[in-house]
Amino acid sequence: MVAFFLPSSSLLFAQVAHEPTTAHSAAHSTPVHGTHATEEGIPLFAKPIFSIGSLPVTNSMIVTWAVALLLIVGSQLAMRRARLVPSGAQNFWEFIVEGLHNFLGGVLGKELAAKTFWFFATIFILILATNWFGLIPGVGTVGWGHPDAQGVLHHISTPVLRGANADLNMTLAMSMIFFVCWVVWALQANGPGGFIMHLFGPKGATQGLLKVLMVVVFIAAGLLEVVSILFRPVSLSFRLFGNIYAGENMLESMAAIVPMLSGIIPIPFYFMELMVGLVQALVFMLLTAVFTLLICSHGEDQHKDKDAHH
Repeated sequence: MVAFFLPSSSLLFAQVAHEPTTAHSAAHSTPVHGTHATEEGIPLFAKPIFSIGSLPVTNSMIVTWAVALLLIVGSQLAMRRARLVPSGAQNFWEFIVEGLHNFLGGVLGKELAAKTFWFFATIFILILATNWFGLIPGVGTVGWGHPDAQGVLHHISTPVLRGANADLNMTLAMSMIFFVCWVVWALQANGPGGFIMHLFGPKGATQGLLKVLMVVVFIAAGLLEVVSILFRPVSLSFRLFGNIYAGENMLESMAAIVPMLSGIIPIPFYFMELMVGLVQALVFMLLTAVFTLLICSHGEDQHKDKDAHH
């Protein structure tokens, strides 16, 4: 059955159609105790909608592509004929870009911000746009569902669209891209030897036996730092995924409390999710920026010392 819900789990109207008959869908369409389907709430995993060759295209991928296309087309149209007296669209994009540039310049410094601004600005705008796009009525609430014993459709098991950051694959992919960029920036700032010394080298001026002891201590601390660095993509991805996925489930639950008022009860929570979407985009950008600053600031200090000697 294809159903249309607005907001989550509130039945607006339905059109009878058969869901693709597979062993998996048949198993999930069997009601439990004649009243409830086996899967409730927002599905944990993104569902394939169609395939391009051997590549399955999931509902979260569709949202990601749609948001990226909207951002690219919108920015190109706004800046295609830039003027000294900007139009509304040009003024909007200039406000965002200039604001992010000044903000990151204050956090990273002008030199590092100039090198890395393209990544941090892009990741912030993309995360924010996908977070807010996921709150549009119909995202996560239009798709295939399963009727209960009375034939009433009460749950969407395969939505056509799904919030992009409610898919762990999306958040992990962004985190891994950052990890690759982080390694490149660290090597550029410190060099291979300086990168290793930054992790394992002893800090401070010590002599004799104390220096040997400090070498052992900092090697152990460096090993812990390596573990922390390797775990960063996991923590970044799960933090963003967990907050967005939990928010969507909360909206689903609020809408299901009183079915007759399912279009009204979630409204205050939508405003809260707008704030959560902004905060999570800012947190992801700030954490990645600070991680970059910590590894690259050592290299910048060395360059300043060299310039002072010259």
